[in-house]
Amino acid sequence: MSDVIQTDVVVIGAGPCGLFCAFELGLLDMKCHFVDILDRPGGQCAELYPEKPIYDIPAWPVISGQELTDRLMEQIAPFNPVFHLQQMAESLEKTSEGKWRLTTDIGTVIEATCVVIAAGGGSFVPKKPPIPGIEEYEGTSVFYAVREMQKFEGKRLAIAGGGDSALDWTLNLQPLAQSVSLVHRRDEFRAAPDSVGKMRGLVSEGAMNFEMGQIKELVGTDGQLEAVIIEDREKNRTTIECDCLLPFFGLTMKLGPLAEFGLNLHENLIPVDTEKFETSTEGIFAVGDINHYPGKLKLILSGFHEAALMSRQAFRYCHPDAKLKFEYTTSSSSLQKKLDVSSSSSS
Repeated sequence: MSDVIQTDVVVIGAGPCGLFCAFELGLLDMKCHFVDILDRPGGQCAELYPEKPIYDIPAWPVISGQELTDRLMEQIAPFNPVFHLQQMAESLEKTSEGKWRLTTDIGTVIEATCVVIAAGGGSFVPKKPPIPGIEEYEGTSVFYAVREMQKFEGKRLAIAGGGDSALDWTLNLQPLAQSVSLVHRRDEFRAAPDSVGKMRGLVSEGAMNFEMGQIKELVGTDGQLEAVIIEDREKNRTTIECDCLLPFFGLTMKLGPLAEFGLNLHENLIPVDTEKFETSTEGIFAVGDINHYPGKLKLILSGFHEAALMSRQAFRYCHPDAKLKFEYTTSSSSLQKKLDVSSSSSS
């Protein structure tokens, strides 16, 4: 398979614990690829709590979720990890050569010696609006994420939601679309004030529409939308003609395809040993909130510790003929070279 990506380790989940895996693996000369359903690294910290203060990260009296993500991305930059975002790890199988072949829901295929599951509580999946028959339109004219903006060029769009995702995509797609109608149940938004202001400016210019209410019905045939029907608080109904509906009502966590990977699950968590943080399947590891062992603490700093020990066992699989040497970043010139720092700046 010429289009199969080859790497040492594939990490499922790009939250803080997953990102730190790239650092520990990189120090031991292992390359890694990430698969994450979100459109950016950071996991819950970046998606749900970007401004939430965190007080128990060593050496940081307080740090926000987004800043922690930014610092981790800066720390792992020397190792050039590759990110496959807006994709879900869908299947995992062992090849005849003894590697793990992971396939995502959009067909990306990655072969790796080791797999690290760092998926927090599972995969983020979109919250679906309670609209009868919406499944008929999903993937054809109802979309919960924007993967290629150009697909919406010249389309009549209805965008539902009042958070950052809804407002961001309203502003980004408005120049491309034939028309945009933003639908929200009230005239108050959870999005950044600047985005809300820009949206209201477009509405006042007649460049887009804002409809207050909730979508109650979809109109169309064979999976193709023709209109959505909106109901306001007084039960008045309005019809908006559209080709596509983009509902952005937030995300929820589900274990998803991970449950089908053949691991010995314990209450939807993955049991691991506390020496290597390896699962019941050789070559598959789990770090962070997704794993389970006696005394487990669901803390980011615990996940960092788990990533460090995981990487040492992964090294033995990826470099079976090499000797594993323990070194400190403060005194090892070879590690400092990998990190592109000098001994004076690291001491």
